Amino acid sequence: MITLTFPDGAARQYAAGITGREIAEGIAKSLAKRTVAMALDGTVTDLADPIAKDAKIEFLTRDDPRALELIRHDAAHVLAEAVQALFPGTQVTIGPVIENGFYYDFARNEPFTPDDFAAIEAKMREIIAKDRPFTKEVWTREKAKQVFADKGENYKLQLIDAIPEGQKLNIYAQGEWFDLCRGPHMTSTGKIGNAFKLMKVAGAYWRGDSNNPMLTRIYGTAWASQEDLDAYLLQLEEAEKRDHRRLGREMDLFHFQEEGPGVVFWHPKGWTLFQELISYMRRRLKGDYQEVNAPQILDKALWETSGHWGWYRENMFVTQTEDDRVFAIKPMNCPGHVQIFKHGLKSYRDLPLRMAEFGAVSRYEPSGALHGLMRVRAFTQDDAHVFCTEEQLADECLKINDLILSTYADFGFDNIVVKLSTRPDKRVGTDEMWDHAEEVMNRVLKQIADQSGGRIKTSINPGEGAFYGPKFEYVLRDAIGRDWQCGTTQVDFNLPERFGAFYVDHDGQKKTPVMVHRAICGSMERFAGILIEHFAGHFPLWIAPVQVVVATITADGDAYANEVVKAADKAGLRVNADLRNEKITYKVREHSLAKVPVLLVVGKKEAAERTVSIRRLGSPDQTSMSLEEALRTLAAEAVTPDLKRVAAAVSEPEGHATLDGHHVVARTVG
Repeated sequence: MITLTFPDGAARQYAAGITGREIAEGIAKSLAKRTVAMALDGTVTDLADPIAKDAKIEFLTRDDPRALELIRHDAAHVLAEAVQALFPGTQVTIGPVIENGFYYDFARNEPFTPDDFAAIEAKMREIIAKDRPFTKEVWTREKAKQVFADKGENYKLQLIDAIPEGQKLNIYAQGEWFDLCRGPHMTSTGKIGNAFKLMKVAGAYWRGDSNNPMLTRIYGTAWASQEDLDAYLLQLEEAEKRDHRRLGREMDLFHFQEEGPGVVFWHPKGWTLFQELISYMRRRLKGDYQEVNAPQILDKALWETSGHWGWYRENMFVTQTEDDRVFAIKPMNCPGHVQIFKHGLKSYRDLPLRMAEFGAVSRYEPSGALHGLMRVRAFTQDDAHVFCTEEQLADECLKINDLILSTYADFGFDNIVVKLSTRPDKRVGTDEMWDHAEEVMNRVLKQIADQSGGRIKTSINPGEGAFYGPKFEYVLRDAIGRDWQCGTTQVDFNLPERFGAFYVDHDGQKKTPVMVHRAICGSMERFAGILIEHFAGHFPLWIAPVQVVVATITADGDAYANEVVKAADKAGLRVNADLRNEKITYKVREHSLAKVPVLLVVGKKEAAERTVSIRRLGSPDQTSMSLEEALRTLAAEAVTPDLKRVAAAVSEPEGHATLDGHHVVARTVG
């Protein structure tokens, strides 16, 4: 007999080998009818699977969030059946679930196009309507190879050969159509529903190798309800409008070109935005971190010692000099920071020692993976490494957490998930090291959740840690509901030991420090891209590359416009003038397209009255205000959030607040 424990805590005994379906039917026919799968000790599996040992059991309905992956997996199988029914001779290869949907790769002499989608979708709906059950059989390797060979499925034969000996070969059937698959699946095709859509086609090399044949990949999306599908399609439509590559062109921020694949050509406005981000981050670190700079190119031997040569070589740019020395452009800053730590004797009194670097790093990314600012080959990390004792580790992780969350809040991100990624299969270090690191990180994760009062969500990512230690991943949600993983906190007991880094403890003994790798924005280029899309180019005034444009109505206002520009510049605003002989409606339209937050319109009347007409981006309204009042208002609005906090804490004469000589509230403009 086996004991199964239900979500309400009740435990019941059953004969070993009973299936989930039999249990559900024994409880209630209605339960069995609405159940699509089960979870045993948290692992989702087929409802028809026999249960061999004690476990916690849950029945999953179609509306369970965990069933969404099953809906998409089943939809991929139905897509493959529909394609082979409509286009005989097509070979199926693989069809995994991906974020927000699924794809399937097909081998066919004539590639598919979006024009084929209507017929394929109609066939898919026909298969779903038949509501055929998904059934599973375990075949021997010999039988599987023979059957797929007879069907002419040569790619399936290669997949079978790649499955390790001793591993089961599951065959899932939906009516007469079947496929090699690990599963699990729902109970029948009808459970998929009709909230799906085929999205696009793309070329894909078999197994991602350019030496292999090119296949046609059909992407699709599937959701639990039509409402969810409609919301997703609306999000995609909004995302297209916000695409940072399009906005980058319209706002004249940056460009890419073939001679420099994966590297950014920053234009003046874009570089201003980038440097504002760097300046903000520098201020946030001041007083806690020491900024350093490690070399761009280092000898292969250093990367071998760090372990990156073995773990990361394919992503590194490498060169060999005439004296046969091999060097690599740094893909990360950590080995260099360890060298700086090692230079000079360190005591326990020096810890924690926090080093920060806005380090330019280079990583080889496949051409097909490059995507604007979001995926590049050369980028800047807001990187830092904290060297501390084991006793200081938890406090340092919490301090980093507070800095990360407050930074995101300044940029308008308040929906955050913190994920703890634990030990991967391929890793360095002892199990004892990992046990200790994960115990500390779990404790800190609980404190993060408790201190936020539930505002910050937390979760576990099993097996997703770095090869040298567990890590926190900070995932923020943007204005249209997309999630972006940006910040990380990674505990490393390994790298300092590999390099022989140590400090002298209070007892005079040498000890290896704990190293914490920390990034907040991550890639500054990528974070800039996220901000462009989050704000749709409508930046808050403090971070806008150009904050104000002074535009004339007629040439009579040119002299006064130049006065306004000088006064705005003196007030600390990033300002341009537009004195062109163009209609004001044309100027307004052009600067609106460039997402300039504020237009100050001046003409003969404004010059006489020493006023300005203020037009805000996205608003049809126009407000007249004295020049002094307008610039005072705008300059105060343009103060960065971190300096506003300082101003609130510092008592200064009205209109002023200073920190280390920096004005943080507008000067009086006269």
